[in-house]
Amino acid sequence: MAFMEFDTAGLPAEERFAWWCETVSQGVAPTRITSTLADNFAGSMASLDLGRLQLTRMAFPNLRSQRTTQLIRRADPETYELTLILGGSMWVRQGRSETDLAAGDFAIWSSSRPYQGRAASGPVMGTSRALILHLPRALVPLPEAKVDQMAAHALPARSGMGRILARYLTSLSEEGQTLDARDSNRLETTSLDLATGFLAHAAGAQSHVPPETRHQILLARIDTFIQDNLADPALTPGAVAARHHISLRLLQHLFRDRGESVAASIRRRRLEHCHADLAAAHLRHASVQTIAAQWGLTSASGFSRMFRAAYGVTPGEHRHTSLMGGESTVPGGQGRGTPRDAGDDHGVA
Repeated sequence: MAFMEFDTAGLPAEERFAWWCETVSQGVAPTRITSTLADNFAGSMASLDLGRLQLTRMAFPNLRSQRTTQLIRRADPETYELTLILGGSMWVRQGRSETDLAAGDFAIWSSSRPYQGRAASGPVMGTSRALILHLPRALVPLPEAKVDQMAAHALPARSGMGRILARYLTSLSEEGQTLDARDSNRLETTSLDLATGFLAHAAGAQSHVPPETRHQILLARIDTFIQDNLADPALTPGAVAARHHISLRLLQHLFRDRGESVAASIRRRRLEHCHADLAAAHLRHASVQTIAAQWGLTSASGFSRMFRAAYGVTPGEHRHTSLMGGESTVPGGQGRGTPRDAGDDHGVA
């Protein structure tokens, strides 16, 4: 999987802004960019190919951008630019709509129609930062008129499908360097499904969402619910199924293709958090059991047994090794922090 990262810091000051403009035009779409800080421009960009989709992470100072009819005629990738604002403030206009955006907002616009944008940074609001998911319009199974109505409107990313999509894209961007070509097809499908679900919900077009996409959206909601409730000892597969108004059998079927049961997923995530917290210096005075209980594992003997089965060492041994400057490893080459199979699905989830 192609992952590329760029930073103007490695260039002479007089070349940085021109390089940035050229990189954006080639990697995204031809765009006219101006900035009051062009003489000493500082920007960074990372790009991750997701099959026919692309995810771009950008950080930049104050600037203005414009995509004109002439630039669209020169080249048009025919994409929807679904953008998550991470920092700073931005303004965008397309057609008759315009909106101000702040961190925590989504916005969408089309590469096939003229638009204008403005970004501002500052001591309080921070540097302008954004994640852009480039979605080929032909792949989005929603009426274009419905999507176009949302252009240049602030779409919330703090709850519901917006929060799920924002968390997913942020995680994908952070892990970009670790992904390879084998992940491409799976991540293309997941990214498109979640983006479609978010846009369909925002546009009131849920009836246009294909059944397979609905399953992916349901799985994403389940994943978010599990992550948000790991500290609850009552979090079990039955509780997850009940919360989402589905049968336990359907829940297990949804997880089947992952090669990991619901109970195993809950257990793995809890153990990963415990593994990290036990190695954290600022938590050195918290007891092992206190840390375990904070992640829903209330049985001391059960936690110790599961931790050893997953990592090959006891929780205390892992903590001692980590805080002494070593590294707690798992036999068989298992990556640090990722538990191997910790047993069957019985006992504490």
